Amino acid sequence: MNETHRTDLRSWVESANQPGTPFPIQNLPFGVFGRRGVEDLPRVGVAIGDQILDVSEANGLGVFTGAALDAAYACEHPGLNPLMASDPEEVSALRAQISALLRDDGPMADRRPRLREVALIPMRDAELFLPADVGDYTDFYASIHHATNVGRMFRPDNPLLPNYKHVPIGYHGRASSLVIAGSPVIRPHGQTYDQKTATVSFGPCRMLDYECEVGAFVGPGNELGEPIPIGQAERHLFGICLVNDWSARDIQSWEYQPLGPFLAKSFATSVSPWVVTAEALEPFRIPAYKRPDEDPQPQPYLDSPVERERGGIALTLEVLLASAAMREQEIAPVRLSRASFRDMYWTLGQMIAHHTSNGCNLRPGDLLASGTVSGSEPDSRGCLLELTWRGREPLTLPTGETRNFLEDGDEVVLRGWCDTDGAAPIGLGDCSGVVLPALHPE
Repeated sequence: MNETHRTDLRSWVESANQPGTPFPIQNLPFGVFGRRGVEDLPRVGVAIGDQILDVSEANGLGVFTGAALDAAYACEHPGLNPLMASDPEEVSALRAQISALLRDDGPMADRRPRLREVALIPMRDAELFLPADVGDYTDFYASIHHATNVGRMFRPDNPLLPNYKHVPIGYHGRASSLVIAGSPVIRPHGQTYDQKTATVSFGPCRMLDYECEVGAFVGPGNELGEPIPIGQAERHLFGICLVNDWSARDIQSWEYQPLGPFLAKSFATSVSPWVVTAEALEPFRIPAYKRPDEDPQPQPYLDSPVERERGGIALTLEVLLASAAMREQEIAPVRLSRASFRDMYWTLGQMIAHHTSNGCNLRPGDLLASGTVSGSEPDSRGCLLELTWRGREPLTLPTGETRNFLEDGDEVVLRGWCDTDGAAPIGLGDCSGVVLPALHPE
């Protein structure tokens, strides 16, 4: 906790002071943007209210000094990778000086007219890009409620496999098909198996689903062969975002044995544009999920007093859906679920420590996703597979339409925010995507 977390801070960017904004001055997430209609390289910016502070342009005005200056120069790259590779202390120094620069009672008030002119861009005039050049993407399965629900569908008497409570389960995803939020998602083709006719066919997915997840971007990372101890894992967490790991359930159920997810997951994964830094999350760190006494405790390499005391995050996640008909009739998106990240069985720190425990090297900008975030209540289930119980219990939309799984034209919006007593609420923004028809229908 430091000066940037003060609840009484206000910005001279008035939109940052409006109730409900995801980007007050206590947040200051980093992202990559370009000005619409201008031929220029993407650049690093910081979200403040409904504006973006262009870090390089601000640096050109001589507003950063010391360690913050080194981090500001890292922002000249058209991606966050160099900044993510920086020492956390340098990133913290840059964030502190940006906070001071944007405070209504901060220094350099005489620079504000020039900052408004050259370094402050309305979000409506910006195009947003993936925050980093993601070399590798790993998706975990960290929600015990999600794992238990899915297991019950296939193994009612033994929903959790024997390893689940011992090891963070994950798979290596496809970095090339990560897309920025707002990008359309084309319905994929694949092989499916019809149990009634015992036949295999190839065609468009019929059980398209979303998965509401939290993404974690890796900071400095580790050398090959050198694991990251659990006590150091937080230094390698640059920040978090929202992730929608679109899933073709019918394709997945046929292909996943014996090696796990493949084409059912690799056609698109949406990533929100703003990365909320680990430092901005400090007021919202809470104890890790309390395991029942009968559950095995984490192995020593996954356990530490600090991880137990502050490994969780007071983060709420919502999923909203609007069908094409709803949008045509100007009906607001309907909320499908609301869940809390505090219910995750495995923490982000444990995911980092486990991922590197065999010597695997994580690099700046690598993306780790939590897996579907679900809670214990039916309205906290983070995907349609759970909400409709594999399609057997369809949802009814305000238009009277029903949904077992996603239809063409459906728009899915993920939303997340942190809120706790004694802290200014901050948000992650939205992660949206509209389903488009398969390119080559049957």
